[in-house]
Amino acid sequence: MLTILGFAMIATFLVLIMMKKMSPIAALVLIPALFCVFVGKGAHLGDYVIDGVTGLAPTAAMLMFAIVYFGVMIDVGLFDPIVRGILRFAKADPMRIVVGTAVLAAIVSLDGDGSTTFMITVSAMYPLYKRLKMSLVVMTGVAAMANGVMNTLPWGGPTARAATALKVDASDIFVPMIPALLVGLLFVLVLSYVLGLRERRRLGVLTLKEALEPQEAETVLVGAGGSGSGSGSEKSTVSAGTGAEDVEDDFRGLDPERDTLRPKLYWFNALLTVSLLTAMIMEWLPIPVLFLLGAALALSVNFPRIPDQKARLAAHADNVLNVSGMVFAAAVFTGVLQGTGMVDSMATWMVDVIPEGMGPHMTLVTGLLSLPLTYFMSNDGFYFGVLPVLAEAGAAHGISPLEMARASLVGQPLHMSSPLVPAVYVLVGMARVEFGDHTRFVVKWAAATCLVILGAGILFGTI
Repeated sequence: MLTILGFAMIATFLVLIMMKKMSPIAALVLIPALFCVFVGKGAHLGDYVIDGVTGLAPTAAMLMFAIVYFGVMIDVGLFDPIVRGILRFAKADPMRIVVGTAVLAAIVSLDGDGSTTFMITVSAMYPLYKRLKMSLVVMTGVAAMANGVMNTLPWGGPTARAATALKVDASDIFVPMIPALLVGLLFVLVLSYVLGLRERRRLGVLTLKEALEPQEAETVLVGAGGSGSGSGSEKSTVSAGTGAEDVEDDFRGLDPERDTLRPKLYWFNALLTVSLLTAMIMEWLPIPVLFLLGAALALSVNFPRIPDQKARLAAHADNVLNVSGMVFAAAVFTGVLQGTGMVDSMATWMVDVIPEGMGPHMTLVTGLLSLPLTYFMSNDGFYFGVLPVLAEAGAAHGISPLEMARASLVGQPLHMSSPLVPAVYVLVGMARVEFGDHTRFVVKWAAATCLVILGAGILFGTI
């Protein structure tokens, strides 16, 4: 019964948000509360919610101060050169912009943190998508898939969890998987190219001067207004002439006159950001503490006057509230799933339904199961609760723990768009995209990416 109710709860949540019958925050809170009553444990709802909130509180704190930190870096102009560089490369060509999104997300993902990746990627790319009326779900989908592939880095989380759960070395898991992961990343880039061509056909190719006419200019920095997926339908004509380098400063998102710019402090801010990311990778301090210190330092140095600091905090309060609110709402969902025992029951059922004859093929089974299981439950639940059971079944047929651990990484491109991953709410929140729209768009492409990685791993003999 718990298994049926668990799958029913998740399915109800996904259907309601994709059909836009409920907002994600309302669905994350009300649906698990209702199912908690169905399970007969309504009296324990408070305990489950507190446990969930306690577990996600550090993540919420990290996101709150990370948004403030990167918001300040956007305000002071740290990312302006990145956007200008992308403008020069893209030349208002939707295909180049989408490919550039994938490349940027993959590069920034080297820090191992999804939230940071999405904040930097959206900060740089949102103005281009918004101004050219490109589909914003293409941006969120491509960024999530690129980050999902890179999330398998040893310091990204899943690999470390798999290594800990199966008591093997993380490098022994990851290094042999590199060729398969590169194939997966190449697939994301090819997919970005195809999606970009589709956007190009829908919108046409503009010169940058046409795209960024000064008289129509609007402020489209992250945090500005706007909603939806930006799916305009008008066809634009191609005209010759001005290149990106001639008119890039017409783009108000790069307004060289905005009063928040701090050009004299550029290298301080760059060094502070590099130091912050280095400290995250080296794990010198917990990530929430690092961003708390970083945000305080960035505000104090760049805006020494108290009214200016308050103004910057107010400017980013909307993003902070949306994202942190979503995380705490997700805590209700995860708290009920785990507290009622639904997650354990679902995992046990999934393992039990594996036919006896599939024993020699447990790596393939594990790879396929990693798609739905890492989507419907947290990485902790999958790697510490399900993977050891699967590995034990595989060991009975002579399959090594290393192969099982590698197969378990396959589902990460899909996992990064799971409603249980706090970082995805940073992505859709900053991009002003409805979570249901993002889900409808990305699930099929992310699942295809996972299967490509699985196939490549089998082909290369690492799985």
